[in-house]
Amino acid sequence: MTDFLSLHVKGRPLLQPNAWDAGSARILAALGFAAIATTSSGFAATLGRRDGHVTRDEALAHCRALAAAVDIPVAADLENCFADSPEGVAETVVLAADTGLAGCSVEDWSGSEIYDRTLAFERVAAAVEAAAGRLVITARAEDLLHGGNLDEAIARVQAYSAVGADVVFVPGLRKPDDIRAVVSAVDRPVNVLVVPGSPPIAELAELGVARISVGGSFAWTAYAALVAAATELRDAGTYGYGEKIAAARDIINAALD
Repeated sequence: MTDFLSLHVKGRPLLQPNAWDAGSARILAALGFAAIATTSSGFAATLGRRDGHVTRDEALAHCRALAAAVDIPVAADLENCFADSPEGVAETVVLAADTGLAGCSVEDWSGSEIYDRTLAFERVAAAVEAAAGRLVITARAEDLLHGGNLDEAIARVQAYSAVGADVVFVPGLRKPDDIRAVVSAVDRPVNVLVVPGSPPIAELAELGVARISVGGSFAWTAYAALVAAATELRDAGTYGYGEKIAAARDIINAALD
């Protein structure tokens, strides 16, 4: 945990891309990234499902496989830790700590609603206590993704910091002023999820961001490439997609056993 947490430096953000299977994890490690994370949506897609339709046992087995696949820290997107109650969150975190992970996240979104503040704080506190120093706990305030506002998100991550969260994360942050407001409001590393339109990495560093993740976007990029290649084969009867493989073939082959 200590080594992983030390990679989170305000103003020198850790680039932590999200892998969706062991192969993508090894490729990202071979490209020199210092840590990776799982992606709930990307993993669900490998099972032919949409995000939010993976069981806890499936997610933990996936975490174990990715942690075993690489020699760099792996953090897990564990959604709401597959539980509403603090006790259920704690149980999930204890199980996650036995998979070889370096960290995991806990969301304050149940899948249908944002947990009320008191329950949300208790859930993060339970995660921290259950981690017992073995995992870096990232507390996520989901307000901006579900009709909430920045003030509420900031109040939540401040409280999550107060109960011991190691890293805080407000998905949906885009504007530099909003990012600066979150970074200034807490004394913990802040993760930013980047999407098209997000500030470039250099600007995020200037804003004091300590970690950058990509969510499921790398997985969806891979699936988009599959759709494009299959569509070319079906509709044009040509194989131009093969030309794109050559530039990456050496890296991919080196990453795989």
